Amino acid sequence: MAHYDTIFKNATLVNHDGEGQSDIGVRGGRIVALGALAGDTADAVVDCKGLHILPGVIDTQVHFREPGLTHKEDLESGSLSAVMGGVTGVFEMPNTNPLTTSRETFEAKIAAGTNRMHCDFAFYIGGTHENAGQLAELEKLPGCAGVKVFMGSSTGSLLVADDDGVEAILRAISRRAAFHSEDEYMLEQRKHLRVPGDPSSHPVWRSPEVALNSTKRLVELARKTGKRIHVLHISTGEEIAYLADHKDVASVEVTPHHLTLDETAYTRLGTYAQMNPPVRDKAHREAIWGGVRNGVADILGSDHAPHTREEKDHAYPDSHSGMTGVQTLVPTMLDHVNAGKLSLMRFVDMTSHGPNRLFGIANKGRIAVGYDADLTIVDLKRRETITNEWVKSRAGWTPYDGVSVTGWPVGTIVRGKTVMWQGELVTPSTGQPMRFLEALG
Repeated sequence: MAHYDTIFKNATLVNHDGEGQSDIGVRGGRIVALGALAGDTADAVVDCKGLHILPGVIDTQVHFREPGLTHKEDLESGSLSAVMGGVTGVFEMPNTNPLTTSRETFEAKIAAGTNRMHCDFAFYIGGTHENAGQLAELEKLPGCAGVKVFMGSSTGSLLVADDDGVEAILRAISRRAAFHSEDEYMLEQRKHLRVPGDPSSHPVWRSPEVALNSTKRLVELARKTGKRIHVLHISTGEEIAYLADHKDVASVEVTPHHLTLDETAYTRLGTYAQMNPPVRDKAHREAIWGGVRNGVADILGSDHAPHTREEKDHAYPDSHSGMTGVQTLVPTMLDHVNAGKLSLMRFVDMTSHGPNRLFGIANKGRIAVGYDADLTIVDLKRRETITNEWVKSRAGWTPYDGVSVTGWPVGTIVRGKTVMWQGELVTPSTGQPMRFLEALG
């Protein structure tokens, strides 16, 4: 007879073994046993009858705005939103103020997040013309998810628009680097296409060609330098088709909003549907779903990018681009699972196994003995309505306000600790930086 800190019993487990009944024994924050643990004891037993236990969902693209923009989010509020939505870990972005582009600014964020964030975390280091020479060292800092580069301008002032600058960054690094891929030169040339007061002109300005041209340039530079790239928030069918021929160097992220929203969002939501790259029409949305079905799309990231209502209410194009998403990732995608758009196994692959595989996260991304006990517990049959009031982001709104979904997160377990259960915060602020295989030692 074995004794555990916690046993999670009677759930349907989804892991490398498929989908089936299994208990989970946890000790010291790690999974130490799987199977029928009927004769064993534990300090706590969590009955998960009727529920599914998934490997902890990792959202690999969030903007929590700290330091410098904390009027709309900070590490604590953003991570609270994450765990309330079933997310156990996040990769957070460097377009802060000051920018996260040096050892000093990076380590200050690690210190600010440790035991203050509600989920585990990693931070990207921003790649710039000025710090390219230091990136080989910076990308190996503890808690670093890798290098992030903006080839097109978005929120903040991080921008490397030229091929020489991108090439210098790629030559300096050894890990997979993440890219916001829009062609800044084309964006500048096309600014006249923005129609004041009409956010539906946003995808006309930031056209499919703007994204595709940048992604083609990026892939050519990856091949030239022999480096791995990760192309964030793909919004076009053309990029899905192009990247299918370049999977040896390029991994692909897609977002819930590009899989869920279409051109009608601008009529319903106005500037609240404004994102970079933009929400596009149904044809692009269905082509991105094709990339999910055929495996070109590797992972899901929310691109949680909160702004205040005041900032979103400015008349286009002075309105800010971005929307909340970390808390709604799990319920919106489980609704797609229930609608038959993707399998539960594919959802797991894109939110836990995929991040583990692409970025080499140590001891996370699987329900397996020896791994951290990070678990997302969901009720696949539960029907709920997403509301602004439910969202814990400091921004206080979601583009899915009033949308009913089937499939709901009921428990968030981080390293064996129950952080969220049935909509209540149970264990606050134990977040730790993630470790990466390419940066150990």
